[in-house]
Amino acid sequence: MCEYSSPNGFATDWHLVHLGSRAIGGAGAVLTEATAVTPDGRISSRDLGIYLDDHVEMLSRIFAFVEQHGAVPGMQLAHAGRKASTAEPWNGGGPVSPDDGGWTPIWAPSAIPFRDGWQTPRAMTHDDIANVVAAFAAAAGRLLDAGGKIAEIHAAHGYLIHEFLSPLSNERSDEYGGSFDNRTRVLREVVNAVRGVWPERLPLFVRISATDWVEGGWTAEDSIALVAQLKPLGVDVIDCSTGGNVPSAKIPLGPGYQVPFAERIRREAGVMTAAVGLITDAHQAEAILQNRQADLIVMARQLLREPYFPLHAAKALGDVPEVPVQYQRAF
Repeated sequence: MCEYSSPNGFATDWHLVHLGSRAIGGAGAVLTEATAVTPDGRISSRDLGIYLDDHVEMLSRIFAFVEQHGAVPGMQLAHAGRKASTAEPWNGGGPVSPDDGGWTPIWAPSAIPFRDGWQTPRAMTHDDIANVVAAFAAAAGRLLDAGGKIAEIHAAHGYLIHEFLSPLSNERSDEYGGSFDNRTRVLREVVNAVRGVWPERLPLFVRISATDWVEGGWTAEDSIALVAQLKPLGVDVIDCSTGGNVPSAKIPLGPGYQVPFAERIRREAGVMTAAVGLITDAHQAEAILQNRQADLIVMARQLLREPYFPLHAAKALGDVPEVPVQYQRAF
């Protein structure tokens, strides 16, 4: 739920109210938006960040509030790759030059722009890759210091790690490109680095785009093979989204359109999955869980529209929602 409301990566009172409202609203876990592990890994100059020790103080306050109201606090750790240095959606979302508050270089596995007219990224050297891997680990350490209880590595939606995974954006000829094992190497290195600081007692999620929806791109079969590599490294949950790596993808949108990927990965890879994407109804969400298509339901836009959706969902399903005493007279 990117908010594009962070000066120099800092969380503000907006985030306290925004994330705190979802905890009050009955969510089981509340994760921040995609949070940049380096300043040049932000989608926009207003993205939330965790690349400074000073970011921890406000995040600690927010996470404490979230936990106080019954939800598990967590964070999506991210690097935008070639989709960095862009404008906020309400300002068009396109590339922003350094003269207008953007930055250069932006980074990617290969020097291929996201779309025509966008900035061409710089292909990363081995040192650049090592620095990003180390930045993910450092960010996980700060997340732990802030009181986070779930870490999610963002490897989806055409951001940096997804760019390495997909042959549509990775044309390297070294050990980080070409073969499947080479293209998945960066994610394995990030997982190992994060698990080096993230305690075994706390869950580690990885968000993937289970398919690029484009011929010659990343596929569901690739995702299953990837999860077989990640599970032994300490990944507990695969958060199953799709798309985002190329603008030409034809995505068949519809209610629960990504759920089959969560179901297949869960069944064939033997790992817990989270289902996401146009899940908007309590009975729809419950059916996904009861039919063992996924272990968790992840919501973003629906919770932007309706912060108290979990409380209403509990009531719709015949349960008694745990409503804060301040709000009980309204329920």
